[in-house]
Amino acid sequence: MLTYVFPGQGSQHVGMGISLFDEFKELVKNADDILGFSVKELCLEDSSARLNQTQFTQPAIYTVNVLSYLKKLNETGRKPDYVAGHSLGEYSALFAAGAYDFETGLKIVKNRGELMQRAKGGSMAAVIGLTKEQVDNILRENHFDGIDIANLNSPKQIVIAGNKELINRAKSIFEANEQVQLFSVLNVSGAFHSRYMSDAMSEFEIFIDRFAFSPLQIPVISNVFARPYVDSKLKETLVSQLTSSVNWTDSIRYLMGRGNMEFVEIGPGNVLKSLIRRIQAEAEALIINEENLDDGKIERRKMKSVPSFHVNKGSQTSNEADHHMKIVETPKIVPIDLGSSEFRKDYNLKYAYLSGGMYRGISSEELVIKMGKAGMMGFYGTGGKTLREIEKAIIQIQNSLTQNQAYGMNFIHHPYNLDHEEKIIELYLKYGIKVIEVAAFVTITPALVMYRAKGLKKDAFGNVIANNKIIAKVSRPEVAEGFLMPSPNRIVEKLLALNKITKDEAEMLVTVPIADDICVESDSGGHTDGGIAYTLMPAMIRLRDDMMAKYGYKKIIRVGAAGGIGTPSSAAAAFILGADFILTGSINQCTVEAGTSDAVKEMLQQINVQDTEYAPAGDMFELGAKVQVLKRGVFFPARANKLFELYRRHNSLNELDKQTKSQLEERYFKRSFEKVFEEVQKYKPESEIQKAEADPKLKMALIFKWYFAYTTQLALEGKEESKVDFQIHCGPALGAFNQWVKGTKLEDWKNRHVDTIGEKIMLETAEYLNYKISMLMKG
Repeated sequence: MLTYVFPGQGSQHVGMGISLFDEFKELVKNADDILGFSVKELCLEDSSARLNQTQFTQPAIYTVNVLSYLKKLNETGRKPDYVAGHSLGEYSALFAAGAYDFETGLKIVKNRGELMQRAKGGSMAAVIGLTKEQVDNILRENHFDGIDIANLNSPKQIVIAGNKELINRAKSIFEANEQVQLFSVLNVSGAFHSRYMSDAMSEFEIFIDRFAFSPLQIPVISNVFARPYVDSKLKETLVSQLTSSVNWTDSIRYLMGRGNMEFVEIGPGNVLKSLIRRIQAEAEALIINEENLDDGKIERRKMKSVPSFHVNKGSQTSNEADHHMKIVETPKIVPIDLGSSEFRKDYNLKYAYLSGGMYRGISSEELVIKMGKAGMMGFYGTGGKTLREIEKAIIQIQNSLTQNQAYGMNFIHHPYNLDHEEKIIELYLKYGIKVIEVAAFVTITPALVMYRAKGLKKDAFGNVIANNKIIAKVSRPEVAEGFLMPSPNRIVEKLLALNKITKDEAEMLVTVPIADDICVESDSGGHTDGGIAYTLMPAMIRLRDDMMAKYGYKKIIRVGAAGGIGTPSSAAAAFILGADFILTGSINQCTVEAGTSDAVKEMLQQINVQDTEYAPAGDMFELGAKVQVLKRGVFFPARANKLFELYRRHNSLNELDKQTKSQLEERYFKRSFEKVFEEVQKYKPESEIQKAEADPKLKMALIFKWYFAYTTQLALEGKEESKVDFQIHCGPALGAFNQWVKGTKLEDWKNRHVDTIGEKIMLETAEYLNYKISMLMKG
């Protein structure tokens, strides 16, 4: 069998393609029109010294590769059995396989080169003499967490990527290892094939989406998976290639395992020919279980549970010995494999990763914008914010993000003020808010149904489509059930009677659930029932399945996971439990973008997993609802719990003994009950104040609840003299995160950015799962 391999960046040289340009004049003219310069002059003369600049190198190599392939095809009349390309070379391989025509491929490569050229400040280095595992060990032992494996060129030629400072620091460490034959810093402008290309990847994904690809006529081996491309995932795989390692070694091993294979390099130079010889000499073939293959294609597995693995054991036949038979391997998991691809598509996300809406704008406008620009989605924290403040935040977010960049608004339950809920929803409808994160609801309210109704329409086939999407955070099955059902008839009829929804909207409401997706919230910061993910997730997924069957929904309701997620291993556990997406909270509170004080961030940076405690929730004080808060270095949880206990045992402030009253006024409130009530009257409606004057129990509740607003404001303002009273919602996930990043750049909160954290968690979750799977395979 025959495989054509196409080289990538690094194989360019002046004079390449000298015999090709006059033979394919029409294609060369088309290339010049697309590029805006003479590709022939660039390759043969390079008078302006541009050939080694990424934005010029990539289209030049692609052109020479394609012309070389067409010449080879004319000469031999034979198409190869397989094609593969190293990084950029993969675009030439896809052309050879019929994915697109020459001009389309060149437009895509031109954009790719321009985006990669803009990635400044990064560096790459080749390490020769060590295996990937040995390189990984050195990076881990020396806390080089900011360095990624970029290329696996041969078993003992590994390329690493990171910022220049880290690569330069790593040089002496690697050179001190006696097995390292060479550590060579490469002459490149960026840290290609690493997490540092995520911005370029986001823009590239938008650009490439405008093109239509044809089914492949020849199997193309993907750099990302070292397996053949899948037609339905062509664009997705090309996009992920920018940040994923170039797995050239296993790509060749896979082809070695397909039979007696001849490799022919098509294009300038013979770099790949040399690498293939090393791989053939140093590595065994990969023999893939035939049941996973379909005409040379293999579907990427969705990581919903630990997969089963097949091992070929026993004595080798002579034929097996010739092919170096080995344990069957599965495709490598990459971040975009994690969770539901449909979820990512529906919300236009790069990763199935969300950041939750922390109250009082701690999930700030800046945080939401940062997430949206990185291809993820954040929710603005509206709890405790006025309508005017929420409107201002919406305007800032919408002005900062493009139509394709995702964002959402938090929508928290107001059990004692349903009118306020409706005013918030009216605001969301006014500004066209398409995604809301619903939190702390125990029942469905009219505001939710109204929001749902106003986003419904029918497509050309009569199917009901929901444009206003609801992601409901739930921690109890009975609450989840309400969101998995259609809107309650009593609420629909009431809204219809009040002319708040139309008859058509009412009819459509009975065909869809309240929520598009539910997010199962286990033990978390803020409002929490202290649930355990290992028990909640299976129960919720089963409930979702039962409710979908009961109501016959056509579109699946995705189930996500939140609470306790602060490290790759916890994220991996969530995905293995079946999460279609994950949502983080506490870890984002200790970032540059979080809308809280530096004093709070300094405190949070120091905590461990045992440094949180449950306290009453100020907004649901009378109900006895709980929030999880920081306990290290503060008195708030103890004082809040005492206030609730006093409220539970007494019917009025007059029942409190003198010592208790003095303690509350002097130590907790730092003012008299009368002064507190005067402040309460400034922001509570007159009707509620009148009720409190007539009901001593209610008045006591309002005064005690003032303390919760007061302590929150102290924390937001960072008043050092009142630090012991700071109310800081936080879960143990942040403690785990702090331990994970200890000794790295991210130990200091000033270096923590929400997008960096999201990228790091998703990338390292994929790596963690790959490692665990490899350990399982080894038995």
